[in-house]
Amino acid sequence: MTSANPVSPFPAARTIVGMIHVRALPGTPYHRGAAADITGVAAEEARVLADAGCDALMIENMHDRPYLNRSVGPEIVAMMTAAGIAVRAAADLPLGVQILAGANREALATAQACDATFIRAEGFAFAHVADEGLMANADAGELLRYRRRIGAEDIAIIADVKKKHSSHAITADLDLAEAAKATEFFGADGVVITGVATGQPSDPEDVRTAKSAVRIPVAIGSGLTPDNLERYWPHADAFIIGSYFKRDGLWSNPIDPPRLTALMQTVQRLRKG
Repeated sequence: MTSANPVSPFPAARTIVGMIHVRALPGTPYHRGAAADITGVAAEEARVLADAGCDALMIENMHDRPYLNRSVGPEIVAMMTAAGIAVRAAADLPLGVQILAGANREALATAQACDATFIRAEGFAFAHVADEGLMANADAGELLRYRRRIGAEDIAIIADVKKKHSSHAITADLDLAEAAKATEFFGADGVVITGVATGQPSDPEDVRTAKSAVRIPVAIGSGLTPDNLERYWPHADAFIIGSYFKRDGLWSNPIDPPRLTALMQTVQRLRKG
């Protein structure tokens, strides 16, 4: 079982990925303001996260709720590309892209256009019921062929396994280890383990299970704080952090510098240890 892309998407042994929740994009229910406002906020957050010591960044259209199932318009791709270019200009760090919900080809096209390093894909292997509805078809086959077709094989794909905000009753007879192995077998360059929702911690045993099941990098995608980071530190390769960095720990709020400092101080302590 080998990845289609043998290069790790993560620049450090324990990579801290600072999440940028891009403001609501044109045509979505919560969209306000001009394009320059959206890209400006994303760029400023990128500078703050980079200055604090994050190793990589990621952009996601989380403010676009409620999300469409596997389908977004060209206006979303265009604005996410503009945000990605603004972030890349503001901070010279590896960049990831996720476009909700499950718009993995659009994320890959965006990543190629803004010189990003990786995308985060949901619904890569196995069906599940998301809060957007049934994601009935696994995306790996079409997505990897699309990556080959557009010449984007240098862009890594990290894929959620039994992801948050979803019901996995369809695959209840399939444990997390086997799901992770299948995701690796299907060509993912890394797997992502989460809790049940944004900001909710993952089960440490799930992280350990995934790490022992696959040879590709394992990332944690929700619920990380200074209080629990040490528990996960030996068992993961990357830590995607968004909610904790925000005021009151709420993903939709602005970045709270003291919270950002507190978590990065914990990272520095763990790295020294």
